[in-house]
Amino acid sequence: MNNSAEKPTERKIIEVLKGRHYERPPVWMMRQAGRYLPEYREIRAKAGSFLNLCYTPDIAAEVTLQPIKRFGFDAAILFSDILVIPDAMGRKVSFVEGEGPRLEPINPDEIKKLKGTEAIGHLDPVIETVSILRNELPDEVSLLGFCGAPWTVATYMIAGRGTPDQAPARLFSYENEKVFENLLDQIAVFSAQYLIKQLEAGADAVQIFDSWSGVLGEKEFEKWCVLPVKKIVDLVRQKIPDAKIIGFPKSAGFLYQGYRQKTGVDCLGLDWSVPMSFAKELQGEGAIQGNLDPVRLIAGGKALDEGVEEIIEGLGNGPLIFNLGHGITPQTPIANVERMIELVRG
Repeated sequence: MNNSAEKPTERKIIEVLKGRHYERPPVWMMRQAGRYLPEYREIRAKAGSFLNLCYTPDIAAEVTLQPIKRFGFDAAILFSDILVIPDAMGRKVSFVEGEGPRLEPINPDEIKKLKGTEAIGHLDPVIETVSILRNELPDEVSLLGFCGAPWTVATYMIAGRGTPDQAPARLFSYENEKVFENLLDQIAVFSAQYLIKQLEAGADAVQIFDSWSGVLGEKEFEKWCVLPVKKIVDLVRQKIPDAKIIGFPKSAGFLYQGYRQKTGVDCLGLDWSVPMSFAKELQGEGAIQGNLDPVRLIAGGKALDEGVEEIIEGLGNGPLIFNLGHGITPQTPIANVERMIELVRG
């Protein structure tokens, strides 16, 4: 059934999360507030540290709103970082310009000493940002909160940074299975409370980013990706039964199958490597989000036009949120973003 008739002020992304289909899908981009925007670079230069930007509500809200003002996306996503969770739990987190996050690698004894949800107040500035955004956003724009999935957050806590295939975390999980399970459980409980606070402050939906899920084997994926995310979803829904949640287990491949049912998420975020036939199969179960290759957005021209067209033609007849298959990169030309939106919206 075509249920694409729309009202001017409805939040289309939330409607898609409920299973609705639009002839022209709503669109936003992961990392849409970022270094490809000159207005972001200007604020970033004045903000001091990256974490200072995340923890200063007025500035974080301004940055979140920049791509909405410029492009009119259908959703704003809270400007923050997945590593505010270990920061709140008592681990020192910093960001090196051009290199990414740095943490002091955690050992088994230190895992026992992590702060629990009694330290959630550390993230009050982020929750204040959510409140500011809901007041300032146009009525029709959805507000998305987020957190990192426990597996992905833990990989950074163990290695102290992103590494090829996140081998340090995989090794740690084999050598210290029970301790690692405890670490993921602590992150899941803290993350659930964090998402609940975002939703209570005005977020319409939340996304759980599992950026490193693709490095795990099948059994490990079930244990370290599926079960901790299910715990987050269950805890959030105990407090907010109708909470809308997007799960993004990047590069999960065939393991995308069953992820929605096992975790309870409403929508599957797909990376660009997912075959169109498989994406359509997953869409038969509910809403999907994705999945343009961010490099096509850099390239522009024929590569961009064909990539957008393939997704619209292949997935546009079901519940779809148009997005990238991962975050936009700093070298992306603004004109190409404008072209992508023009193509999606026809």
